[in-house]
Amino acid sequence: MDGTALYEAVAVLFIDLGGSTTMAARRPPEEVVAVLNRFFGVVVECVEQAGGWINKFEGDAALAVFGAPLDLDDAPGAALSAARCLGARLAEEMPEAEAGIGVSAGDAVAGNIGDPRRYEYTVIGDPVNEAARLTELAKSVPGMVVASARAVDAAGAEAARWRAGESVTLRGRDEPTGVCVPAEHAQDTAAPVGS
Repeated sequence: MDGTALYEAVAVLFIDLGGSTTMAARRPPEEVVAVLNRFFGVVVECVEQAGGWINKFEGDAALAVFGAPLDLDDAPGAALSAARCLGARLAEEMPEAEAGIGVSAGDAVAGNIGDPRRYEYTVIGDPVNEAARLTELAKSVPGMVVASARAVDAAGAEAARWRAGESVTLRGRDEPTGVCVPAEHAQDTAAPVGS
């Protein structure tokens, strides 16, 4: 058995560090690696504290999953909590780092993908794609953290810490996505999120 399964109510957090290509071109390799390791250290701590796990690092980005392969009560709430933790910690500990953070939730397929010579356990589906697109949007809003309304609506108590913005049609998608930001940044948003 390959361990492939459909998971309902999986939550996904995607984080992408902006400006790393320029940093890599202008700074010594040791300095670039040190910055990335500090960055990923914060990512791992916030994700693990909330009950998620890092599915993969991709250059200057990370994909975190909540609710697969192990069930997690309130996976959307856990992912949203981790996103707020990341936004606050990075602003305090690495103010030079501009990282967009996106959260989504929904059904996803998880399992070993690849070839018998090299399988990788991963999660695929709409929440992963949506979280990645939200990460792009997050880089243009105060606090640099956004979530889909679907994730916030599915969350428990954590949902009270988020505020709705307007819907936006994300790149590569046909339907608008309702977008939310942490309450502490909602008042900083001069225009509705996504405008």
